[in-house]
Amino acid sequence: MKSLDSPLEAGEVALVGAGPGDANLLTFAAHKLLSDCDVIVYDALVSDEILALANDKAERICAGKRGGRASTSQEDICQTLIDLAKANKRVVRLKGGDPFVFGRGGEEMRALAAENIVFRVIPGITSGIAAPALAGIPVTDRTTNATLAFLTGHEASENSRMDWTALVKAFPVLVFYMGAKNLPKIATRLIDAGLPVNTSVAIIHAAGTNHESCETGTLREAQSKQLIAKSPAIVVVGDVVDCRIDWRHKT
Repeated sequence: MKSLDSPLEAGEVALVGAGPGDANLLTFAAHKLLSDCDVIVYDALVSDEILALANDKAERICAGKRGGRASTSQEDICQTLIDLAKANKRVVRLKGGDPFVFGRGGEEMRALAAENIVFRVIPGITSGIAAPALAGIPVTDRTTNATLAFLTGHEASENSRMDWTALVKAFPVLVFYMGAKNLPKIATRLIDAGLPVNTSVAIIHAAGTNHESCETGTLREAQSKQLIAKSPAIVVVGDVVDCRIDWRHKT
């Protein structure tokens, strides 16, 4: 079995996690493959700092997907990876966070496998853990929770597949990816499911970048739009928010 950081072969694709944005949180394998490839197909959430580490001669293709904005379809992204591989290019598919945590990496993996294209997966630090940690919020703490749920904010829509009442009973801490746009709906869902209106909420915006910020409040404030989320954001709901120590800004 080849090591994760071994050089890419012609026609091979690497599905690489870029982490939350700070280049210091990139894995060794990710850094090595970025510096020696022919093409980089990258997401909108990949920071300029990380792209600056890439091979200067590599072709760069933006395949960003941002909610509410015009973006490349997933089918087109998959076909681009297939076409590049069949052209014997060494391809890095660079995705923010981890490819398999709300990153559609599974869809891209299946598309490549269906075409018998050689690929590898380089996991990345997922933003649902990294963003709270950078903001000084532990997603698990012995004093507050023994379970934890990661969710997508898109599930707050009318066609939600989740049992919200069962969710709040089972998980005292909830971490929402892509929760900015639907934050008032998420808060309403959680309150209707039984969570107290004074349950703590944290919004971590642009974690791991120079634009990082963290705002805290309550579900009621999120529902009434007094607490506003700006994309990209990770939303944390639960008592672990009250454990926050803003370690990065301590003197």
